Amino acid sequence: MTRPPRLLFVVTEDWFFVSHFLSVAAAARSAGFDVAVTVRLRDEALRRRIEAEGVRVIPSAHERGQFGPLAMVGHARAFARLFRAERPDIVHLVSVRLIVLAGLGALLAGVPRRVQAVTGLGLLGASRTVKARLARGALGWLLRGPLGGRRAHFVFENREDPALLGLDPAGPRVTVVGGAGIDPERELAQPLPPMPPLRAALVARMVHSKGVDVAVEALRRARAAGAPVELSLFGVPDPENPRAIPEEQLRRWSEEPGVAWHGHAGDIAAVWRRHHVVLVPSRGGEGLPRALLEGAAAARAVLTTATPGCATFARDGIEGFVVPPEDPEALADALVTLAYDPALVERFAGAARARVLDGFTTARVAADFVAVYRGLVGAPR
Repeated sequence: MTRPPRLLFVVTEDWFFVSHFLSVAAAARSAGFDVAVTVRLRDEALRRRIEAEGVRVIPSAHERGQFGPLAMVGHARAFARLFRAERPDIVHLVSVRLIVLAGLGALLAGVPRRVQAVTGLGLLGASRTVKARLARGALGWLLRGPLGGRRAHFVFENREDPALLGLDPAGPRVTVVGGAGIDPERELAQPLPPMPPLRAALVARMVHSKGVDVAVEALRRARAAGAPVELSLFGVPDPENPRAIPEEQLRRWSEEPGVAWHGHAGDIAAVWRRHHVVLVPSRGGEGLPRALLEGAAAARAVLTTATPGCATFARDGIEGFVVPPEDPEALADALVTLAYDPALVERFAGAARARVLDGFTTARVAADFVAVYRGLVGAPR
């Protein structure tokens, strides 16, 4: 190959690319790849930040809400036109939706190689209904069949998701990475604030799958038992998610004792300076939540659920407590235990920081992706 191999990221949102994949793109640039991203631009400051890393930005008109049959065909054709114009050697497709739509476009355009990153299965992974099982079966068939092949490589953030789709987590075309990773030089460990009270923070989109309602109910029960506990909610509803929590409900919760909704967390370091526990009561469908990694990197005790991704990172009794999903009583019991044991909170906090350093850093995740790219173009790993 006489020119540098061309790598094109396909991502829906600019903020998501910056938070989860810009470090990977920068590492690929350093490894000799010509890197571009097609993304829906919302913020010119983010565009400048992407371009400062030497990554070319191609604005995308792709809309998440359009998923009917005709819209899918239209999106696939639009991606095919883009790929024919750009002639990438590798397309890196992020999210199940784009793996399907842009993956079909890549097949139409004859793109030789695809990296297909499943950053979580969302409702498909969280739901146990017959409809969800059928949808997972159909998606698995697509990934193993038309969207598979020897020139496609799959990347997951936990080992459970590929198994749900009928893929071998240890197979040669599957790589499992440590989520988006954390830069430990930027996300520094911080001293724990005084106790009591125990302060837990839930940082997430305010949607049903994140278990926000379960956290509120657990907080009620813990306080009813007399425990000095407070819960802070950081995040906003996702208008394109059919199960977003209305702002009116968030405001009503904020009127309850010990609960406060703060909206978007503009300064995540400031969040962790004021809290002891990173709370991730997910119902499932996560890849590996970035908020979990951020809180752990700040040296905060972990309280999460036994769901894929969350339980991949946190080990019960080591970094914190891992409880069943949708179990407010178990979550409340864990909060009560932590509220009365500052030494345990401190031990969990130190272990959580050490866990991040052991394979969940941006450097490690970027190196894993670059190894995949090099393998696809036949370069030494």
